[in-house]
Amino acid sequence: MRATWSAVKQLICAAAVFICAAAAFCLTRLPVFAQGKAYELYDSANSSGQSEVTKFPLLHKLTHLTAGESARYTGDRKEELAARYRATLIFCENVAGVENCYYYSPLLGDPVDLGGRLVNLHIAVNAEQTVAGTPLIFGGC
Repeated sequence: MRATWSAVKQLICAAAVFICAAAAFCLTRLPVFAQGKAYELYDSANSSGQSEVTKFPLLHKLTHLTAGESARYTGDRKEELAARYRATLIFCENVAGVENCYYYSPLLGDPVDLGGRLVNLHIAVNAEQTVAGTPLIFGGC
């Protein structure tokens, strides 16, 4: 009887360890941004790689290695997003009616080197919407 109870306790302990590990893995794969009009995930570290617009970013991130992600929002949300991620502005540029601002945030993942400056948050704003991406937005606003 004692041997059976000991085996059951070991099985329960092993199951608890497995459940905790699975939960920790899921937490590391949570989407970075709040769901906006559209959520896009990049499966490659360059803009020529595959991307997918999805309504279920967590499911995609659990089944694919992603190199970046972005979300689209209605209106100008630049200041709100920069504050949410405690981001430091690195530089901004205006191109074809789109203001592109590049930031570094201690809350986000690995940065990329952009002209000798480390960036891991890119926020683009035009007349209708804001797009936030990490480490950069692949595509346009």
